[in-house]
Amino acid sequence: MTRAENINYPKIVLGVVVIAGIIAIGAIAPNAVQLLDLLPNQGNKKKSYINKIVIKKLIDKKLVKIITDEKGRKGIKLTKLGKEKLKEYKLTELTIKKPRRWDKKYRLIIFDIKEWKRDKRDKIRRWLEKLGFIRLQNSVWVYPYDCEEVIALLKANYQIGKEVLYIEADNIENDYWLKKSFDLI
Repeated sequence: MTRAENINYPKIVLGVVVIAGIIAIGAIAPNAVQLLDLLPNQGNKKKSYINKIVIKKLIDKKLVKIITDEKGRKGIKLTKLGKEKLKEYKLTELTIKKPRRWDKKYRLIIFDIKEWKRDKRDKIRRWLEKLGFIRLQNSVWVYPYDCEEVIALLKANYQIGKEVLYIEADNIENDYWLKKSFDLI
């Protein structure tokens, strides 16, 4: 698979809509998205695909909508659902930077999310796992490096601010297995 085939076109188009605010409807016509010229290996067929198929799919999924301005010009605008999807794309890029040296502190994430918010609770668990946290108990996770900003983003995105606690701890009883799991020894 070439680099161009790995490109997430919906993500790019949503990002361009955000940057531009509103894209003129000409972007739907073949060969009209000049910004896509910056992407590698983009022939006319690929641009046409992006214009016709990707944007149509975004409209069908209600991620963008066609609007008309006061002069009768049509454009594309990001919907509320589109903004949420773009946030989701940004979350997939979340990483926690590991410092050269461990500061000998653990970061504990403890959450108590109600049963009726089970989907959010499950998403948080998946995110913590993806980011490299280790589960101590169902709702208690540990990580050895500072990650307060990432946790704040997750809390804000899923609107669970008061239900998640971020704690820094100097030690955890019988932590040899944790140090080994995090490759700290």
